[in-house]
Amino acid sequence: MQTPPDPSLSAAVEAIYRADSRRVLATLIRLLGDFDLAEEALHDAFRAALEQWPSDGKPRNPVSWLVSTGRFKAIDRLRRRARYDLSDNFDHLRADEIEGAEIWEGNDLEDDRLRLIFTCCHPALSPDAQIALTLREMCGLTTEEIAAAFLSKPSALAQRIVRAKGKIRDARIPYRVPEGAELPDRLHAVLRVIYLVFNEGYSASSGSSITRGDLSAEAIRLGRLLAELLPDGESIGLLALMLLQDSRREARTSEEGEVVLLEDQDRTRWDRAQIDEGLILTERALRTGRIGSYALQAAIAAVHAEAANPEGTDWAQIVALYDVLLRLEPSPVVELNRAVAVAMRDGTEAGLRLVDDLVKREVLAEYPLLHAARAEFYRRMGQRAEARRSYERALSLSPAEPQRRFLSRRLEEIGAGFDEEA
Repeated sequence: MQTPPDPSLSAAVEAIYRADSRRVLATLIRLLGDFDLAEEALHDAFRAALEQWPSDGKPRNPVSWLVSTGRFKAIDRLRRRARYDLSDNFDHLRADEIEGAEIWEGNDLEDDRLRLIFTCCHPALSPDAQIALTLREMCGLTTEEIAAAFLSKPSALAQRIVRAKGKIRDARIPYRVPEGAELPDRLHAVLRVIYLVFNEGYSASSGSSITRGDLSAEAIRLGRLLAELLPDGESIGLLALMLLQDSRREARTSEEGEVVLLEDQDRTRWDRAQIDEGLILTERALRTGRIGSYALQAAIAAVHAEAANPEGTDWAQIVALYDVLLRLEPSPVVELNRAVAVAMRDGTEAGLRLVDDLVKREVLAEYPLLHAARAEFYRRMGQRAEARRSYERALSLSPAEPQRRFLSRRLEEIGAGFDEEA
């Protein structure tokens, strides 16, 4: 008697897609040599898994099964095109060459996801294209999610990704980790993209959840690989920074999933193992002799991590570190963060003056955190009308639902029934 299909395997396929689809895609891109063909093969492989696993059973190594199945599906697709109407987009691919390619398995430093991120961050691509392509191919973000992070239209973002793939294909950009002298020059773009991926996980730009742990974990994993591959101050500093920031993840939300500010967090919920590792790496990064922006940001995060409570935070040290960071890498976002630290060191009015200067310069007019910080300052000073206007502006610019709920609660706390101040 035939065993009935196990419906739980359909759920298993979905779980593997969430956890490992980017890993499968990275290997398929290496094997097939084309992003679009690899994406088609990825979907073909998972479609086959949904059809076969419930009746045949889950394979012992699902990822290898998916890679093999995807490759064979791509070979069949190419042979059909060769027989009928081979698209010009795939005339550089030969089914027999793909069939003879060795399937790489292992966990060494130059794994396929690391190769993929260096390819996505190739200097032949514009910085925006590098970030968009990495978020799409490495992390599986939708075009709409990436567009929200870019404050861009989805249609324009989609074209940017298409052009980036075409550039890689037409220029025959190699699918490899750079070697020797070219590696340090290529590292900066990769670090920037990894940190942007981490930030999307640390503070999701859209959706109902404050964080996306899968993206943070992937960024940290890539950061570890880079720190081992090229252990200079910036790669080590970025890893330290991500570990220290991620250590607070569990405390950043309430049991109901609402935003909890740093000053209100239960610090016993911070991950001490991550903090300890991050502190060690921060010291190591600062001792390398070439201190960069990631090492300095890690040092700032370390000061927060070492404070037993908000009152014990060394705000003077944090302001001093921001002063160095501003000289090294001038940025209005750094200015905003420094203004918050100045408010904690010197008083709310001092911080507000710095934030108002940013507002006058209109450098962060569409940045919701600027208006949220300004609203917090006005709230603390009792200027409810100004606070309300800034909260409303921040709310109008915030796409993520948890942040919108937080801002709405602040508006409710202020209350609408009061006389406008002159």
